[in-house]
Amino acid sequence: MTTLYHSPNSRSSSLVALVEELGAAVDIKEVTITRNDGSGGPDPLNPHPEKKVPYLVDGNEKIRERGAIVLYLTDKFPEAGLGPIEGQPGRGEYLSWLFYYQGIMEPVGVFHFTGLTHPALTATFRDFDTMVQRLAEALEDQPYLLGDRYSAADLLCSSPFNWAPDLMPDNQAIRDWVARCSDRPAVRRIMEQDKRAA
Repeated sequence: MTTLYHSPNSRSSSLVALVEELGAAVDIKEVTITRNDGSGGPDPLNPHPEKKVPYLVDGNEKIRERGAIVLYLTDKFPEAGLGPIEGQPGRGEYLSWLFYYQGIMEPVGVFHFTGLTHPALTATFRDFDTMVQRLAEALEDQPYLLGDRYSAADLLCSSPFNWAPDLMPDNQAIRDWVARCSDRPAVRRIMEQDKRAA
């Protein structure tokens, strides 16, 4: 049995949408987490070593971090066509966007949101404007990060702009892309569920 540990209104919501998009036989277990405002708390039923979400358990495999879980699930359920598998065209670009999200977009978004600045952070991770420029370049002549094909990289990389709309850059290509990604039925359903749970 494959189980995704999830808490509504958290980073794991995009992975619940991914599971739905994949049509995958994945059990969703809701757990509590400690929230940014200090509410909530760790759930003893959450097997994540730091009691965070998302966390995927598949038999003896235990996967944490959104990019890793996205890759694991799209490789496990290739028939959904949400990520090129090894040997298919676009695999390198797909991997690059998943890791760009995890290693660049998420930290840079958090730094921008909190107003945290330091030359070492910019030199290591880039700044928010540079991140926006990379996204804009990728999207100025195509609807999705991999071209005409929507993928789980789009779901992952567009998710912060749904979760924290104040981060939405003033760039039409990015705004249109986020709107296309947000209009996916699975994403809409999960966003509505999160609103009801708030």
